[in-house]
Amino acid sequence: MLELTMAAVTAADAGATAGMQMAEAPSEPGAVLRVGRDKSVCRLSTPDDWLFVSRVHLEFRCGTGGTWQLTWLRGSQPDPSSEVRLTFGGHTRPVSYGGTVPLPRGGSGDIVVQDRTEPRSVNVGFHHEA
Repeated sequence: MLELTMAAVTAADAGATAGMQMAEAPSEPGAVLRVGRDKSVCRLSTPDDWLFVSRVHLEFRCGTGGTWQLTWLRGSQPDPSSEVRLTFGGHTRPVSYGGTVPLPRGGSGDIVVQDRTEPRSVNVGFHHEA
């Protein structure tokens, strides 16, 4: 099972948990959870006017053996207007635009989508039950 929690944070309400959303999916091959502005395909959706987040921005996909990976999907622009970072086990690493990284099995951490132009972010916490 992969559990996600998401909060959209601006400088004015940093640290607040208002508007927190949650989603989960079983660790079965082909299971998918998406984060973005398009509410029709994304289980976790950001405010419509947060254009630094694509219509479908992040995709969590379960592969064989119940392993999950995170992909930062490329949008319509050649350069992103955000940065994505993955933190787990005390380490933080950037996720490249269009890149895919594995999530730790049986672990938890955070993914932060940071706007490059304003002090606001989308914070997605994850917990993968082994």
